[in-house]
Amino acid sequence: MSAGGLPGRAGPRPGRGPKDPSLRRSLALFRAFLHEQDDPDACYALLARDAADQVEAYDGPVAGRVVVDVGGGSGHFTEEFRARGAHAYLFEPDVRELAEKPPEGTVVADGYLLPLADGAADVTFSSNVLEHVADPQTFLSELVRVTRPGGLVYVSFTNWLSPWGGHEWAPWHYLGAERARARHQRRTGRPAKHTLGENLFPVHVGATLRHVRARDDVRIVSARSRYWPFLTETVVKVPGLREFATWNLLLILRRCPV
Repeated sequence: MSAGGLPGRAGPRPGRGPKDPSLRRSLALFRAFLHEQDDPDACYALLARDAADQVEAYDGPVAGRVVVDVGGGSGHFTEEFRARGAHAYLFEPDVRELAEKPPEGTVVADGYLLPLADGAADVTFSSNVLEHVADPQTFLSELVRVTRPGGLVYVSFTNWLSPWGGHEWAPWHYLGAERARARHQRRTGRPAKHTLGENLFPVHVGATLRHVRARDDVRIVSARSRYWPFLTETVVKVPGLREFATWNLLLILRRCPV
C-alpha cells in the first residue's frame, strides 16, 4: 500500500487551488456554475481541479495510481487526473454526455456493472452522478467492488431537497417537479434536460449516510458539504437541516481490508 493510502490518514492537506473550505473557493466555484451553460469547459475544468485537490488532500498524490472516473461525461475529471500523472480511465454510460473527443481509452459502460475486476482501482471517483441513477445503493456497491482494499472512494451528489436539487429547474422543484419543468420550458422555450423518475431521482443525505454506515466494506473518512465555505462537516450532522443546507454531499470512503 502506498503512503497516500494509509488508513490512518483522515484529514485534508493543502491542495493546489484555494484553501478548502474557504469563502474564496466557494465563490470561485459559484461564479463558474453561473456560466456553466455558456462556458462549460471553464466551469468543469475548475471543478475537476478542485475535485482532484480534494482526492489528493485525503489520499496523497495520484501520480502512478489507477483512478476510475465513473460517469465523468465530458472527461474533464479524467484529464485532470491524467495531468497529475494518474492512470485515469473514464467509464460513461451515456454517449450523449461524452465530449466530441473523449479521453483516450474511454469505455461506454453501465455504472451498475463496470467491466473491471474486483479491486482494480486505487481511487474510484464519481462526481454528481448518484442523483441520476435509479438504484443508488447498487451503484455504490459497484464503486466499492472495483476499489482495492485500503483504496479511496470519492462520491458526491446533489441531494433532492437542496436549493439545487431540481438542477436546471431549481429551486422551483420545491413546488413540484412537473410544475418546475413546465416553468422551465415556458421561460427558456425548450424542454428541461432532466425528468424526475427518468434521469433524476430524489436522493437524500440522511438515507445515504445510514446506508453507508451500515456497510461493513467501507468506512467513512469524511461526510461533508462539497461546496460550502464553513462548517462543512457540522451541517451534515444535523438531521433535517442537512437536507436543505448541505447543497451537495461529499463522501470520502475508505475500502476496508478483505
